[in-house]
Amino acid sequence: MMTLTAVLLTGGESRRMGGDKAVIELHGQPLWRRQLEILRELQPERTFVSARTIPSWLPGDVALLLDDPPSSGPMSGLTKALAVMRTTHLVALAVDMPFMASGTLLNLCSLAEAGCGVVPMVDQHAEPLAAIYPAEAAADFAGALAGVDFSLQRLIGKLVAAKRVLLFPIPLEDEHFYRSVNAPDDIKEGRFPNRPP
Repeated sequence: MMTLTAVLLTGGESRRMGGDKAVIELHGQPLWRRQLEILRELQPERTFVSARTIPSWLPGDVALLLDDPPSSGPMSGLTKALAVMRTTHLVALAVDMPFMASGTLLNLCSLAEAGCGVVPMVDQHAEPLAAIYPAEAAADFAGALAGVDFSLQRLIGKLVAAKRVLLFPIPLEDEHFYRSVNAPDDIKEGRFPNRPP
């Protein structure tokens, strides 16, 4: 039986945004709250927030995972979450992917199997920041973080070869769920004509 841990990845430096993406509001709601609500709808056994520093907005019912310096971006957060979780699978979601829906993540979960997670393929590229990872991937992430190559794309390729994740092509009409916001204009009304309500 699949059991879930959830991690919200918030460790980006947000240089292009000019500030902390997590506190930017969309439809009157900060992105951190919006994303945590999506993850809570999956009913994980435990939810983590991964960050470089302690967020001022951290809710009391969520555990914090701080990157070990020097941070290697989302690789650091995913590695730590996989190391501390006690469930069969980890569902990861980036804070800057606010058009995601819980049903989309539930669909990915339904495709996961014992010892195997699911990474969506969007426009021929793996999307590792809205994905499901099996507990068995912990050693692969730890090994990559201990090396010099922090490319999640290459790590996903190794996980696919080892049959620890499968790639799931996302239909064109669903790609909007996976769009991220990186600059102030990205959050403006009309930037994403296909975004969900």
